[in-house]
Amino acid sequence: MGCGLGIVLAFVMVVALVGWALSVLEGTSPIKQLQPLPKDVPPARGVEVSLIDVHGPGRTSDQLADWADPIAAQTGIPPAALRAYGNAELVAAQNWPSCHLAWNTLAGLGYVETHHGTYSGEIISTRAINDEGYVLPPIIGPALDGTNGFAEIRDTDGGQLDGDTTYDRAVGPMQFIPESWKLYGIDANGDGQADPNQIDDAAASAANLLCDGRDLATPEGWTSAIRSYNMSDQYLINVRNAAASYALNQPAV
Repeated sequence: MGCGLGIVLAFVMVVALVGWALSVLEGTSPIKQLQPLPKDVPPARGVEVSLIDVHGPGRTSDQLADWADPIAAQTGIPPAALRAYGNAELVAAQNWPSCHLAWNTLAGLGYVETHHGTYSGEIISTRAINDEGYVLPPIIGPALDGTNGFAEIRDTDGGQLDGDTTYDRAVGPMQFIPESWKLYGIDANGDGQADPNQIDDAAASAANLLCDGRDLATPEGWTSAIRSYNMSDQYLINVRNAAASYALNQPAV
């Protein structure tokens, strides 16, 4: 049985390899070719978000499933995260209309920070967003103790969010430090509690932070917003590239 199965698998692999070779010779690659990334700042806006009542009861991001699912399939963004980003764009448009925040800017941040809440540091990730929108296991960053290039931020919340009573740590899919969460954290999943580990809350809170006195439709406003997360020039480029890629309905590179 083992020998027979090996022969069958070998035959299948040969057929697949021949098909791939023929497609290359014919000028068509079996691997999707990504479009070149524009360098515009701010990046172009992604696919327009379907209008929903973000002030309605319950988890309003669930109403965006029909909008999000086809985009998620093209971009590789987890559907729950994409719904949260779309919901946050609508929250921003309702509450801070002069901000002009686009969902793909949030997605660019989410990709760079934690791969949309899925980064685990392992080849096969053991971290995911559950049905209620919580990232499990929770993401807790390294201690901000002034070493390894990190700023030194002494504990500001008694370890309530990050479990550290000595130094602060960044928490959740959008990597909020406790001090920033206290200022910008808002509830967006309708349970009455702002939680940085819940993707809807985290995305809407990131929108709150980015939109603080800024117009992200301008180069200056968009740049200032991203720098409020991280002052690194390379970080700015990485977020821009991811957001630009999502605007083209393709995976981030």
